[in-house]
Amino acid sequence: MSKADAPWIDPQKAKTLPQLIRAAALAYGPAPAVSLRRADGSSETLDFEQLEQRSAEMARGLLARGIGKGSRVGFICGNGPMFGVVLAAIARSGAIAVPISSFIKANELVRVLKQSDVGGLILQRELLGKDLVARLCDAVPELLENPDPELRLESAPFLRWVASTGDDLPASVRDLDWLTGAAGSISPALLGAVESEIHPTDQALEIYTSGSMALPKGVRHNHGPVLFRTHFLRRMSPMSRDHERVVPLPLFWVGGLMMFLLPDLEFGVHTVCTEATTTDSRSAMGSVLAEEDMIEMPPGYTIWALGMTETLGPYSYGDEMRAPGHPLCAPLDHIAERYELRLADEQDAPVPIGEVGEIQIRGYALTPGLHKVERDQYFTADGYYRTGDLGRAEGKRIHFVGRDGDMIKTVGSNVSPAEVELELQQLEGVHSAYVVGVPDATRGELVTAAVVARDGAKLDFAVLESSLRERLSSFKVPRAYLQIQRDEVPMLPSNKVARREIQRMMMERLDT
Repeated sequence: MSKADAPWIDPQKAKTLPQLIRAAALAYGPAPAVSLRRADGSSETLDFEQLEQRSAEMARGLLARGIGKGSRVGFICGNGPMFGVVLAAIARSGAIAVPISSFIKANELVRVLKQSDVGGLILQRELLGKDLVARLCDAVPELLENPDPELRLESAPFLRWVASTGDDLPASVRDLDWLTGAAGSISPALLGAVESEIHPTDQALEIYTSGSMALPKGVRHNHGPVLFRTHFLRRMSPMSRDHERVVPLPLFWVGGLMMFLLPDLEFGVHTVCTEATTTDSRSAMGSVLAEEDMIEMPPGYTIWALGMTETLGPYSYGDEMRAPGHPLCAPLDHIAERYELRLADEQDAPVPIGEVGEIQIRGYALTPGLHKVERDQYFTADGYYRTGDLGRAEGKRIHFVGRDGDMIKTVGSNVSPAEVELELQQLEGVHSAYVVGVPDATRGELVTAAVVARDGAKLDFAVLESSLRERLSSFKVPRAYLQIQRDEVPMLPSNKVARREIQRMMMERLDT
């Protein structure tokens, strides 16, 4: 593609993902865009022109197969060129891209497929020795029972096709060539016409993260806010076109996508991926840092404070890594462009200076809503999002003081206690389980479980943990257990479990 083939757009002024991909190809051409460096020494690299060409081919294939404006397409890819191509292709077809964790286990995957309503699913066949198609078939056994690739599945009622790389695929899973091979029936001019009707107000992404209930939650974002945040984070990041940026975080989560891939594409930086990404809390946003982990940041490095999927990454940053007496997080000295923040009480009224309140945020790049969730469950009447985080104002500075709720933040990821409890209570011998987080200098919070055995059952926590590792992502598996009796479960006057008391019991156990 040349500048004569398409109108010139400065990548730093793109307002949709299709505009960004085309503009970057014109601006940076044969420069390396996205690479994957494997442990065996091999590598794969796409330059900006190749990224545009391959994503255009797949986008035309998607259009030929009936995907278009508002369609929902999920994909599971490791970090690397394929992730960039698939994301760009879905966006260029006008569809909604739903990236799914490559860490996901079968029990979690079937819930995400059903909750997300995806109509198509694209898979990378193998990742780090794991067969992702086999994992999908574990999640949805109907795929093995029915050889018809035109899917009609009760467990994923909107899913109509699955396409994957690799050989020896089940009859119900199509080869990825089924998509790209159909591209010839859609002309480049028609793809251009499609892209011209993709507007900043159209939904681009739906990122899945653990919710406060057992079901995951899908966080919606539109093209305009995604590109606005891309431009902002590019300006705030210490980067230049003459160096590579190694991505330490998964691209399917907001950290890797918004802090690395999209700003790099805008600025023409080479994004370098490795097969394994870190789950070290020291690399994750919002984690607790131990004293020995505190390092001097290089000049110009932004010290990010709080962020979330709902805000497309960090919405605040501090003037110092950690303020005296506030070890949990960098202070919120600055709020990102086009966001407003307040500390509010339970009636959503602002709290006085010095008092603790919930951090509530609103603004242009805030999610417009959660998939299948009524707005008033998370938003105030005047449009603020209830983050569940607690803060205290000290003059113009805000300090994060903890979470208002049960969600556990560990190694930079959210863990829903209800989801872990659901899996625990399906294991032999378990009557009930109560999962809580306890402070941990390395992981932020440690996932722990107090477990009640069924009458006459003897619990072997090593066996339970082994079973959980087959059912849950590793960061969700409890790191410590405590067996308690039914009459030891602390209760509140409202007849609800007193989770703070269980947390205290776990902390006493860990201290000993």
